[in-house]
Amino acid sequence: MNESRPAVVVEDLTVVRGARTVLPGISLVVPPGQVVGLLGPSGGGKTTLLRAIVGVQVVRSGTVTVLGAPAGSAILRSRVGYVTQAPSVYTDLTVRENLDYFAALVGAAPGAAAEALAAVDLGSHVDALAGQLSGGQRSRVSLAAALVGSPDLLVLDEPTVGLDPVLRRDLWELFHRLADGGTTLLVSSHVMDEASRCDRLLLLREGRILADDTPAGLLDRTGAADAEQAFLRLIDQATGVAGDSAAKERS
Repeated sequence: MNESRPAVVVEDLTVVRGARTVLPGISLVVPPGQVVGLLGPSGGGKTTLLRAIVGVQVVRSGTVTVLGAPAGSAILRSRVGYVTQAPSVYTDLTVRENLDYFAALVGAAPGAAAEALAAVDLGSHVDALAGQLSGGQRSRVSLAAALVGSPDLLVLDEPTVGLDPVLRRDLWELFHRLADGGTTLLVSSHVMDEASRCDRLLLLREGRILADDTPAGLLDRTGAADAEQAFLRLIDQATGVAGDSAAKERS
């Protein structure tokens, strides 16, 4: 991948579902080789945006360019890994069989499946049926399936939901190792304490980007102590209710 080229460029993207405009013409850029957090409350449009980036979302207007090509292009199939909120595994296959299948789909190098399973710490469960694993373990199989092709862009939708603190820590360490190796990661979360683990943050609320900054830049800009407080202050600024919020705190 060209190091100087953005991994993702979204321009004036509008997505409408029924009578609701989910994304009202938003624009953003995801730089290469970083862990970029897409944070915001549930229902704010995060999954819709990720689906548009991987090319599986019907859009009303606007453009999404991924690794220099239109989102969803055939050329991107082996270059973009996508992990959905619900584990995408075949429950009637073993962990090893799942990874071998996904490795074959993307033409992965020999040994890639074993490396991916080791990366997510599932080497001891290779012969277990995926359907007999815990929810967190199935999520890790999904992540390994996305890793097996060594994608240039890894899109992760709420990858740490339901995981214990130790595993969450280990996965974030893995994300940064991947970024250090040149992979771009776009990670969605509604858990604000994960903001400090990202190189850059996109704060999304009701389909609109409230901030696009580094964690340190966001705190400096808002004068907040942490990402959650910064997010709340940005909401107040956007809605013009900062004074009202302060009054409520005093009452």
